[in-house]
Amino acid sequence: MTALWVYYIYRLRGGNIIMRSLCHVTKGAKSDALVFSDACRKRLPKTKLLACSMGSSTSSLHSALVKTISRPPLPHPCDSTYSPGNDLDLDQDPADPLELLQECREVLRNRPAQLQRAFVQTGHGDARQTIRVMQWNVLAQALGEGMDSFVQCPMDALNWAERKYLILQEILTYRPDIICLQEVDHYFDMFQPILASLGYQSSFCPKPWSPCLDVENNNGPDGCALFFNPKRFQSLNTTHLRLSAMMLKTNQVAIIAALRCQATGRAFCVTVTHLKAQSGWEVLRSAQGSDLLRNLRSVVHRIKTKEKADTDIPLIVCGDFNAEPSEDVYRNFATSSLGLDSAYKRLSTDGKTEPPYTTWKIRPSGESCHTLDYVWYSHRAFDVNAVLDFPTAEQIGPNRLPSYNYPSDHLSLVCDFSFKDPTLVSK
Repeated sequence: MTALWVYYIYRLRGGNIIMRSLCHVTKGAKSDALVFSDACRKRLPKTKLLACSMGSSTSSLHSALVKTISRPPLPHPCDSTYSPGNDLDLDQDPADPLELLQECREVLRNRPAQLQRAFVQTGHGDARQTIRVMQWNVLAQALGEGMDSFVQCPMDALNWAERKYLILQEILTYRPDIICLQEVDHYFDMFQPILASLGYQSSFCPKPWSPCLDVENNNGPDGCALFFNPKRFQSLNTTHLRLSAMMLKTNQVAIIAALRCQATGRAFCVTVTHLKAQSGWEVLRSAQGSDLLRNLRSVVHRIKTKEKADTDIPLIVCGDFNAEPSEDVYRNFATSSLGLDSAYKRLSTDGKTEPPYTTWKIRPSGESCHTLDYVWYSHRAFDVNAVLDFPTAEQIGPNRLPSYNYPSDHLSLVCDFSFKDPTLVSK
């Protein structure tokens, strides 16, 4: 039988969507879940029943999803402390990432081969204590199919049944310790359960007015998600932000996670964000960036006080800033009192230049090739040991991104960090 996951959602004022129940049923069965659905329809006329096939019961991905059933009900996703990975059983054996990767490759066997990328060594930090961080705008499924108009990308290349395997393949290929994602609109039914089965703890912050909600048959709001390996890091605090501009709340969000490295005992903060898109919004992006910097200073000060630390708490800030290096928001981060630098400048010969592109797509208005995604880090506290290079224009192909062999219009950024000698940091 084909396994189905059925969950019930309803709209609240403001367009927010809240998950109410998640149930596992099989085709042809009139389960309690569907009876509950019928009852919901009578009481809540706007309730929508969504079902998505997740493959046979022998699938590793399906097995990972089944494990989520025994967990407590999910809290309100807009709660500032919302982090469904907190109930992760750290003693449970995680799924085998190599088996999952092989399953992805088997499903994708009729598609072109995965883009080949290599790590470029940029430093000589302690490889035994490397912290691998991935930054990636994964492209919301609702936007990819319904709003983004990738005119050179066949719609078949974007079908979720296979695109989800392309996304997982990218993550499993590089096995990051920390994953920072934007435009996540399949958090509950794919990202969270699958990555939890691999041992990750996570947090999700949806946009309050996600454009995904305007797309027919959407899967709920998109937002930012942050995942980390709790066997390597202890969670100290998680803060969800709705970014402000000129004293007004905006539609953009951020997550700040304070972590302690288990190997070194040192605390640090990781942030994921996604700033306002499109040209003409440069002033708003600058204001959002300034608000994020203010919040980072506040969180860092709070954690430093709590930890009774002698030095500032270092930062790693990942995001789709939707801004070229020429914009004010970029300059504000580069000159911040927090002492941040951009990791991907290490690819350039002078160490001062960003890559020529992190996103490359073709829309009705023409070809769009820009550098919009960044991994900022506290340069006084971290060494950048390696960064994942970008594929060439020839590798990407004339139709650009997304494509049959790459699931997003943004390329992933992957960096290996290590802590500097604490005696050097304090100087």
